[in-house]
Amino acid sequence: MLGKGNRISIYIVLIILCIVALIPNTHYSAEANENGAGKSVHFIPIKKEVERGLQAFLTRTTEEAIEEGADHIIFEIDTPGGRVDSAGQIGGIIQDLEIPSTAYIVNQALSAGSYIALFADTIYMKPHATMGASGIINSDGTAADKKAQSAWLEAMRSAAEAKDRDPLYAAAMADSEIDLPEYGAPEGKFLTLGPKDAIEVGYSEGTVNDRVELLHELGLSDAKVVEKETTFSEEVARFLTNPVVVPILLSLASLGLIVELYSPGFGVPGIMGLVSLILFFYGHIVAGLAGMEAVVLLILGIIMIAAEFFVPGGILGLLGAGAIIGSLFMSGYDLGHMSMSIGIAFLVALIAAVILFRQIGMDKGIFRHVILKDSTTTELGYVSSVNRLELIGLEGTAVTPLRPSGTALLDNERVDVVSDGGFIDANKQIKVVKVEGVRIVVREI
Repeated sequence: MLGKGNRISIYIVLIILCIVALIPNTHYSAEANENGAGKSVHFIPIKKEVERGLQAFLTRTTEEAIEEGADHIIFEIDTPGGRVDSAGQIGGIIQDLEIPSTAYIVNQALSAGSYIALFADTIYMKPHATMGASGIINSDGTAADKKAQSAWLEAMRSAAEAKDRDPLYAAAMADSEIDLPEYGAPEGKFLTLGPKDAIEVGYSEGTVNDRVELLHELGLSDAKVVEKETTFSEEVARFLTNPVVVPILLSLASLGLIVELYSPGFGVPGIMGLVSLILFFYGHIVAGLAGMEAVVLLILGIIMIAAEFFVPGGILGLLGAGAIIGSLFMSGYDLGHMSMSIGIAFLVALIAAVILFRQIGMDKGIFRHVILKDSTTTELGYVSSVNRLELIGLEGTAVTPLRPSGTALLDNERVDVVSDGGFIDANKQIKVVKVEGVRIVVREI
């Protein structure tokens, strides 16, 4: 069974080693298909939900494409949409490219996906692909407030105008009040364009069945194709930074810590909490949300909380808790969402602590080392004072004047006494008339 100091040391060492070891050395997997010398085309997928992990992936792959001298970047899009803030960042990445870019919609580019596609220089679609339906909604599925809708509507217009496209149709994708019945979007319905309608309104340059036809349309049939894929680390990071997963990880971390406090030794609850905390920071580091400063702050917080078990006062514990919470906020992309996640984790920990306290008490786990359980009972030989009832009736001599307290000699024992009210001079004969706890009352004979 591990002692308190050893358990705390294990927590600190494991967190430091695991976080540092898991910080990835990101790289890309490229698969070249040489059809001839000349230009190179980089295919970059935009799949699944649009979120912060996708943004980090696109930042890496576009930078690599520039460094490798790519002549054209094709974004293969198949996404139902996602976070508006991440879409804005991704749109900025594509807009700032000096390399020609193409959005190739292989299935759907809905909501934030359509916004991203509009920043490409050219757009091509597969025969069954769609783009649009870009109304902004909250995470609970309800419509966003008018302020957020207005900002998003203007963002859609600006994305279309950035590449000289008619902003009316981008606006109709985000505003159901715009009436376009000829394209299947009467008032009350968001605009969604198929390949034919997209070509008609100037939102698509053509419809192609596969990459071969696409490269032919772009005049790049003989170009070298470089395939960009997400690494395993990036796939994990995209999952771990999902807004639904973050509060679950933090709740598991807090729950594991609380249960471990009531458990003997270092066991499953502690490992669960430790792994959850490591996964949180790992995902956010890979996604580019957290830096080493957040990890350092986390480690300092853990060290200060560990020191609190050995240094009285409580200040180190408060500073440590503040440092850990600060590191979580430094790693979060959205302050409001991180506040909610930390609040959920705190509530889970509080409920678990109350339940465990009622069921187990404070005599298990680490508490048995820091809480005094022994009592100084008379049966164990501990007494706060001796009741000298055997002195009642005993006669002796006042050694000092009693005014009314002083010292008397009783049966050759010097005893602190008090007179029953009057002054008694030294060397006078006295008699014990009463004993009240440690108070011995005497009277002059």
